[in-house]
Amino acid sequence: MALTGRAALLAALGALPVGIWEPSWTGILAVNAPLALACACDAALAAPVRRLGLTRSGDTSVRLGESADVTLTVTNPSGRPLRAHLRDAWPPSSWEPGTEVTASRQHLTVPAGERRRLTTRLRPTRRGDRQADRVTIRSYGPLGLFSRQGSHKVPWTVRVLPPFTSRKHLPSKLARLRELDGRTSVLTRGEGTEFDSLREYVPGDDTRSIDWRATARRTTVAVRTWRPERDRHILLVLDTGRTSAGRVGDAPRLDASMDAALLLAALASRAGDRVDLLAYDRRVRALVQGSAAGDVLPSLVNAMAGLEPELVETDARGLTATARRTAPRRSLIVLLTSLAAAPIEEGLLPVLSGLTQRHTVLLASVADPHIARMAKARGNTDAVYEAAAAAQAEAERRRTAEQLQRRGVTVVDATPDNLAPALADAYLALKSAGRL
Repeated sequence: MALTGRAALLAALGALPVGIWEPSWTGILAVNAPLALACACDAALAAPVRRLGLTRSGDTSVRLGESADVTLTVTNPSGRPLRAHLRDAWPPSSWEPGTEVTASRQHLTVPAGERRRLTTRLRPTRRGDRQADRVTIRSYGPLGLFSRQGSHKVPWTVRVLPPFTSRKHLPSKLARLRELDGRTSVLTRGEGTEFDSLREYVPGDDTRSIDWRATARRTTVAVRTWRPERDRHILLVLDTGRTSAGRVGDAPRLDASMDAALLLAALASRAGDRVDLLAYDRRVRALVQGSAAGDVLPSLVNAMAGLEPELVETDARGLTATARRTAPRRSLIVLLTSLAAAPIEEGLLPVLSGLTQRHTVLLASVADPHIARMAKARGNTDAVYEAAAAAQAEAERRRTAEQLQRRGVTVVDATPDNLAPALADAYLALKSAGRL
């Protein structure tokens, strides 16, 4: 229980004339006794906070950058009307910056024996689970002189999912996929192709593709054509170690890697391929296996929601060993990691053969556009030195990429906005060439 500002103001106004005309204890008592009586009556008429019933309903998940509505139902079982101020507390990252105070506080009136619903609109600024804190209610009497205050735990969790901004590229990539899927056949048989059809030989066709048995049964020369095989296995490997924490623009590298992985997963599942996910640094952070085609994206975004970069060096040997166990048969393994020279040369290259001997390996890395801009700057002496440092960094990335390519790895190095479509294009190129 507590006095309100209104009661304090009335007490001060009552004490003012006493202090001017009759400064005595009798005068103070004469002024404050009625006020104390009014406060006591007000406190007695205020609805009890502890007896209130509170429940939640509403959204349980939301994409980063979008809004979620959580409804709080307040039931007043007492015989006195509830006049209250309410604070619905959530973690600071549940709100847009600067809006927490206004968004979390509301005025509430609930007649005796009735209920009211309040909606709290969240707009989270980070991925992961946002759990509701306490609901604090301050109940006032009809005169507004006295208040009762109490807090209730009303559990609720809103999972903030990756935004998947690259989904805008999906229609164009699916159009290219339809061209490959039975419409564009090839004469070269690869490990990731299956027999499509026979057609008549035309000048320029590879004579190795001639089907002599079929030719013997017809009057024209027949050649075999092949198409990309379906039901291939793709393992997306997210490196959640130290290098994934580096910020490119206003987000960590891990976020851009997730976005690229989601676009590739959506595309590959539509192509009839099976997609699994492994997130690893020094231990498994997330593992998604065996999802049906229609459940791939929901499973992946749910697993990615709580992932955060870990400030530890990634154990490349453990990562490759876990990837081999997760993909025991021939697969396309997509490593979403850094192209920084030291982690690649000291960590990944010595153990890379364990993957490339059995699998097709594709490495995708987030490039920093700021470094490219620095490399072109020539405005003053400082800019020239910065340009030299940026050019050296770019040269190191190219050398690292070349080392990987010499070991049979396809490398995609692109800025955050371009990484997802570039990775999807690389997948389509491998599929078209029958290399999955």
